[in-house]
Amino acid sequence: MTTSSSLARAFRRTPPRDVLIVMLSAVGDAVHVLPVVTALKRTWPNTRITWVIQPLPHTLVAGHPGVDRFLVFERRRGLGAWKSYVALRETLRGLSFDVCLSLQVSAKAGLIQKLAPARVRIGFDWTRARDLNWFFNDLHLPPRPDAHVQDQYLEFVEFIGVEAEPLDWGLHLTATETAARDRFFGGLDGPAIGFVLGATDARRDWTPEGYAQVIDSVAERFGTPCLLLGGPSKKDSAMAEGILRSCRGGTRPIDLTGDGLRRMLWLLDGCALVVSPDTGPLHMARAMGTPVVGLYGRTNPRRAGPYRAFEHLLVDGYANRPGERYGASRSYRDGMRRIRPVRVLEAIEAGLGNRVRRSAGSGTV
Repeated sequence: MTTSSSLARAFRRTPPRDVLIVMLSAVGDAVHVLPVVTALKRTWPNTRITWVIQPLPHTLVAGHPGVDRFLVFERRRGLGAWKSYVALRETLRGLSFDVCLSLQVSAKAGLIQKLAPARVRIGFDWTRARDLNWFFNDLHLPPRPDAHVQDQYLEFVEFIGVEAEPLDWGLHLTATETAARDRFFGGLDGPAIGFVLGATDARRDWTPEGYAQVIDSVAERFGTPCLLLGGPSKKDSAMAEGILRSCRGGTRPIDLTGDGLRRMLWLLDGCALVVSPDTGPLHMARAMGTPVVGLYGRTNPRRAGPYRAFEHLLVDGYANRPGERYGASRSYRDGMRRIRPVRVLEAIEAGLGNRVRRSAGSGTV
């Protein structure tokens, strides 16, 4: 019987030829996969790594140096959903994998794991798996208390005997993106602050009025450009319009919503500071090393905050009261309404330090 220790010993003697990673959706989760990929490739440079992923996160990580092959799973909806799995099965035909790392705990991922021609499939223990995902795997991580999502993904490399440290996301700009970043930010009057407007789950969003109050105060106090960052969704467009209507200051924020993840990446990289709720761009900013003020009220920052960084800049509405201690459980709260503009402005000032000028006005929130 194969066990974790025997598998790790076997891989120390003979590294696996092919590794399959199953993580389909969520941009933030895709960012958390990257240190897994880089650790595997650093330890086993000749191992081929294949990643099953959905189209949106693929636009961000395509071309990553640690991944040899992406299998893009375009899941259809409704009665045609089965056709997506038939197409993937045909793509997988003729391939074989020494190990499949099942990082996503869902039924759709479980079906893909079962289709994958892998010698052994590794997934989460039954207490952390959902939608019967546990049954699709051969080996399971030892049960552990809920921790940060990044730590949970790193358990997989530990399980097969790979050292995760030093952490490296390996997320880099292309030469064209670097030039676009330098050209855009070179035309601004001073370091910029980016405001990420919303998450896929609207319950994680802050309010247009809150953003507008902070932006007005930032413009008055620091005189630094403010950028509205978001995707092409109607929700992000509506949020940007609401902020622009609510701003009362003389300096208006620059609306940069409406484009893809790679443009978002170089915008985040060029900002002096980013303000964001729990959403993919927050984790992209952290991976690029850009200081980020995290706005948390719906999700637990112990589990989904910027990993090992910028904790002092976090605005915690998840806590029911200031200073409340809590673990990394998956429980959700309705705490975005507890986030006050004054707390966000304090975090912005702490994050900027002495990098921007301060005007004579004090700013009010």
